[in-house]
Amino acid sequence: MVTARHGRGAAVLSGGVALALALAGCDGDGDNKASSVPSTPVPSTSAADPQEAEKAAVLAAYSSMSAEQMKAYRKADAKGTDLEKYTTLDALARIRLDLARMKKAGTVVRGEIGHDAKVTGLDMGAKTPKATLSDCVDLSRYETYDTRANKPIPLPTEQPLRYVMTVRAEKWPNGWMVTAINPQGGPTC
Repeated sequence: MVTARHGRGAAVLSGGVALALALAGCDGDGDNKASSVPSTPVPSTSAADPQEAEKAAVLAAYSSMSAEQMKAYRKADAKGTDLEKYTTLDALARIRLDLARMKKAGTVVRGEIGHDAKVTGLDMGAKTPKATLSDCVDLSRYETYDTRANKPIPLPTEQPLRYVMTVRAEKWPNGWMVTAINPQGGPTC
């Protein structure tokens, strides 16, 4: 968990570092409604793992959501992004809350967040198929930037640069949707 600094730094870190720690802090329960989502093309499966195509589709949806979220965090605004294609409304609302905090604090994100995600659970037998992902998040090239002071804001010294984050997704009629991301992060990786 990131510990925010005093005063304005708390607002800055709550918005900017929220991306790194929570990628929106989503904790939807799957009862959310979302706009139509185009089907994600997936590679052909191997005979060894019949669920490989679904795993690839889950990873593709998560990767697309992460890319769209970075677009939004770079300008502290979701306009012009396709976040609604990859997140539930609950998750999207949390992203918009983070963006509003960033805008109020005058921060944006620069640099990149590295991801090394793997599907660690897949339940295709559920009424709404579910997946769990484990993502090794790398903050070594991540930066929160104060647009008012024109300078980067360093991460707290106790913030690990690489840590494991858990992500949940569900397969909706038009594709996989990210429904929850553990905002606390996990062990280092």
